[in-house]
Amino acid sequence: MSHMHSTKLLETDLVTVWDVVCDGQCRHLSEEETSSNTCLVFPYRGVFMRHIGNDEAVAEASQVLFFNKGDIYRISHPVEGGDASISLNLPEVLLDELVPDVHRRAGERFGFNKQRLGIDARAQAQVALLRHSLVSRTAEPLEGEALALTLVRRSVGERTARPPTPGFSTQKLVNRAKLLLSSDLARRWTLSEIAKETGVSPVYLTQVFRKVEGMPLYRYQLRLRLARALDLLGSYDDLTELGLDLGFSSHSHFSSSFRQAYGRTPAEFQRFAGLR
Repeated sequence: MSHMHSTKLLETDLVTVWDVVCDGQCRHLSEEETSSNTCLVFPYRGVFMRHIGNDEAVAEASQVLFFNKGDIYRISHPVEGGDASISLNLPEVLLDELVPDVHRRAGERFGFNKQRLGIDARAQAQVALLRHSLVSRTAEPLEGEALALTLVRRSVGERTARPPTPGFSTQKLVNRAKLLLSSDLARRWTLSEIAKETGVSPVYLTQVFRKVEGMPLYRYQLRLRLARALDLLGSYDDLTELGLDLGFSSHSHFSSSFRQAYGRTPAEFQRFAGLR
């Protein structure tokens, strides 16, 4: 019997991300299993097969597999070595907003109409970025959610509806989000919280903000924090404390983000500017 281990990497109102590792010892068809949630599964190591009736899908790193709530399936491991996957569990109302009709079952309740889709190299890189940033805890919830939604869009395509051309109303929406992020730089916002405060859906908010500002919300928040760090460098002897006060998860996260933006670590910038 194969043994499976699941690690929860992120859980918010919008998405739960699991890292699922299986040793692949069960080479024959497993007993029937039932999907408890609708999710997207991105294999990143090894291979397995999923069987729904007579329909078979090979799960490997160039594919995304779709699990619909209530689907009955079996798993087999025809190749030795086990496998590992990232699983994204999203509310069906969110998938209904993200997934184009060509990949959806007919009917009122959301469901994928196929077992799998091929993904490109950029989507594979997005899987790795999401996994590594969550495992290392360098991504806060807001960034993790944004990376997950970007991965879904990259994998299944976007719906035909697009945010309107930036105008007065969309600029006002973006401005509200900016003021919200600026009001508490250390807060670890989630997309649900920002969307609730601005009165739109999380998907719509991310699309509009990127369209108007040319960057995702989490990147904008990072720039605000780093700009504040520049202002406060002369006031702090303990740079770890400065990073934590600005909402960074650790000194290394603060230092690496600062260096990537400004070409020097905070300590190097202090010395360069004659602050120490």
